[in-house]
This record gives sequence, structure tokens and C-alpha cells, in this order.
Amino acid sequence: MSIQNMINELTNRRNAIEKGREEAVNKLHADSKLTARERIEDLLDTNSFVEVGAFIKQRATDFNLSVKDTPADGVVTGYGTIEGKLVYVYSQDVTVLGGALGEMHAKKICAVYDMAMKMGAPIIALLDSAGIRLQESTDALNGFGQIFLKQTLASGVVPQITAVLGTCGGGATLIPSLSDFVFMTKKNTSLFVNSPNALDSKSETLESIASADFHSKETGIVDFVCEDEKDLLSQLRSFINLLPSNNFEESPIVETNDDLNRISNELNESIPENMATGFDMRMVISNVADDKLFVETKANYENSMVTGFIRLNGQTVGAVGNQSIETDGLLTSSACEKVTKFVGFCDSFNVPVVTFTDVAGFNATVAEEKTGISKKVSKLLSAFANATVPKVNVVVGRGFGTAYIAMNSKHVGADFVYAWPNSEIAMMNSDSAIRIMYADELSNSEVTNEEISKKTAEYQELQTSPYAAASRGYIDDIIEPAATRKRVIAALEMLFSKRESRPEKKHGTV
Repeated sequence: MSIQNMINELTNRRNAIEKGREEAVNKLHADSKLTARERIEDLLDTNSFVEVGAFIKQRATDFNLSVKDTPADGVVTGYGTIEGKLVYVYSQDVTVLGGALGEMHAKKICAVYDMAMKMGAPIIALLDSAGIRLQESTDALNGFGQIFLKQTLASGVVPQITAVLGTCGGGATLIPSLSDFVFMTKKNTSLFVNSPNALDSKSETLESIASADFHSKETGIVDFVCEDEKDLLSQLRSFINLLPSNNFEESPIVETNDDLNRISNELNESIPENMATGFDMRMVISNVADDKLFVETKANYENSMVTGFIRLNGQTVGAVGNQSIETDGLLTSSACEKVTKFVGFCDSFNVPVVTFTDVAGFNATVAEEKTGISKKVSKLLSAFANATVPKVNVVVGRGFGTAYIAMNSKHVGADFVYAWPNSEIAMMNSDSAIRIMYADELSNSEVTNEEISKKTAEYQELQTSPYAAASRGYIDDIIEPAATRKRVIAALEMLFSKRESRPEKKHGTV
């Protein structure tokens, strides 16, 4: 065979793999879905994708599998760039055996993980699969186990981003749960361990227990819910540029035209007359951020706490805030879990953390006690205490009790703590404290309302005032709300070269 014939054969084979079955592709397009390769093309920079393992096929022969055509064994793997940044990607092909995972399918994914770990680049998974390939049984199970192992080893080393673009059921649901961030479209997608007909309640449907809406609101597995695949891939492109490529890189810095000394009078005007009213923390964070841009993660999950990324003077920063207008500034178990994972990611990838605190205590319900709220708060406190990245806390409202301690306070290692002049920092609010301290007198009606008011004012001056906390060194400075942006940026610039070690250990036990 001549060399030209060999080249023609190579071209024909590659074209057949890339083209796919026309009937199956047309069906996907009719459902407003993209093919595995089209998703990669939309995600990556034009002509940057380099496929790895295109000619790999299944090795199993049981149940007539050997006669089935499985181009690329149902998953397209390789690398490319997003705005010049190297990323590795795998995209499951639902037109090949339903995208089901088998031995060689899994090996291709593991090979991508190996390359990403060597090169220190993010991994993006585009999931669309019927689940495990039953014809391959234990080989397929081994494949799942190998992928989970790679994900675990990569955790905290390179960012792992997963997009659910079709069915993700059974064991495959561990892939997004082991990832750092998860995107999912509103339509034509489902994420479930057990199908509805296998549950103890037969009234459930995929919409009620497996949809993007469900997982973004109830389980917190999904960070971003997108209108369609085009929207998802566009958002993913933007999001990946907020993140460092690996745990040795510093937080990304880009050019910004926003004045680092910008004053925000809206923050001065945001302070409520009654602190129990709370703050719209999204507004506070946005006013501090470059160009007022706040990319919120898990926006639909546990609305008492907000987490997400902003840029300050061009640098990516993790932002956390008590959304006190929702739950009166009370910490919940779910809120603690939400922040714990977010802070863990930021610390792993050298992203500074800024918290905006307005916390009045713990959510006092039987359900929270049954959930074990103290354990969840302990994990939150440990996440802040163990984090060695620059940590700045701005107390914009209340800082009451041990809930305040857990919210990145000076007491557990915050580098800088600022307070607005309206803030209150104490065990509890002044009125409640006085009524406990003088409970006996009040029960005997020995204290008049005028005396109570006087003692409350005295307690507020001596104990809850931010000046009282500052006099003891628990607050580094009391700042005008409008100047929050420039003061936080100045603190982060000073902390840029921060280096802090912790006792050597494998991991904590909390």
C-alpha cells in the first residue's frame, strides 16, 4: 500500500469517527442538544482542541458487543485552550451506546486526568451518559473506581469543573459531587442516584428529584443553572478564567479600569435604622467588587449565605457574606456546609477570602439540632482557621456569640478585621443581655423601663460597640462603609506575599 493510500485511509477513518451516525446526530439536534464534539468546539478557543485516543475502542466481546461500532468508545478526550489557558476536557458521546461507561471509556478519562495533573491544568467534564455499560460489568465498575480515585487525587491540585448536559445517573453522580463546581442546563438533563421508580415514594418524577432546579435549591450539588447548552458553555468559559490553573499558581490578576479608591455612597445609605432588618449582602459585595461584578456560586442554595468570586484591583477573590435579610442573620447547617466547601477551594488554590459579616447567632429549630448544627459550625470554623490564604473580615452589622467567632473572626486567624461604625460585636444584643443579667430584678418588678434603657445603653457602650472591640485589639480599624473597597484592596495588597504554615499532618479529623 502506497503512502498516499495510507494517508487516505487515515483520513477516512478519522472522518468516520468525527462525523458519527447521521441519524443519531440529527435526533440530538432535534432535541436542541449538541454532539459531544460540538460541545468541545463551543467551549474551547477556535481550532485549539487536540484529541487524544480517537481510535480507542472497547475490548469486551460479551453480549455481541464486539460487533457494535463504538467510535472513540463513547467519549471524546483531549486538550485545548480557553482564552489561551490550557485545559483538559472529556465529553461523553450519547450517540455511542448511550454514552455508557465501560473499561476503555474510563481509561481515556483517566489518561486525561494524568496529563492534567502533570501539566497543572483544569479538567472539564461534559457529562451525558446512560450510566454504566452493563455488558462490561466488573470492568466497568473498575473504570468508575479508577475515575473516582483520579478525582480524589486531583482534588485541591487542579480545578475540576463538571457540566451535566444530559442524563447522569447511578454511580456517575459521584463525578459531579467530587468536582469543585457543577453546571447544569434547565432542560433535557437529570442527575439522580436512584431513578424515581426505585424510590420508596412512587409519586416522584425526574423533574422533582433529578432536575437542575432541584439540585441547585435542595441538595446544593449544582452551582450554576443555565438556560441551554450554548449558555452553559459560554458561562463556563468565563468562569474558568476566574480560577488559577493549579495549586501552585497565585490567584489570577487581570487589568481593570475600575478605580481602586472608588467610594460607594450606596453603602453608607444601606445601613438600616434597625440592625435586625439586615443587609442585602449581594448589594454590599457588588459595590465593593471591580465593575460591581459578583459571580455567585450556589446562588439558589441556602439563601442565608452568599458565596462567589469577585475581582479586587484585578485579582480574583473569594467573597462570603451573611444574607441577613433572609434569615435574620442566623447561621444554619446548610449555610455552614456551603461556606466550608467554598473556603476549602479558595485555600487550596491560593484565592484570598473576604467575608462580610452580619450574624446574630444560630438558627434555633429542632431540625437544626437533629442535623447536628454544632458539627457543621465546627467544620466552618475549621475551614477558616486552617486557611492560610489572605483573610479579611468586614463586620457590617452584627457579630454575636460563637456564630461570630466561626465567621472568619480575628479570634480564629483572620489577618485583618474591619468594622463599620454601626456594627455590634458581643455575646448577644444589648437588650437581651440586660434582661438576662437582671432577670431576678425584672421578675420582681424592681427595675423600671427607664432603668432598663439606661443599663442597655451602658452595656452597648461598654460591650457591644465596635470601639469596645477595637480597644481590645479584636478589630483592626473602624471604617466608613463607603470606603470599604479601597480599605480591603489595601489590606490584600499588603497581604499579597503572605506565607503561613500549619502543623504537619495528613488532614484534620473534624
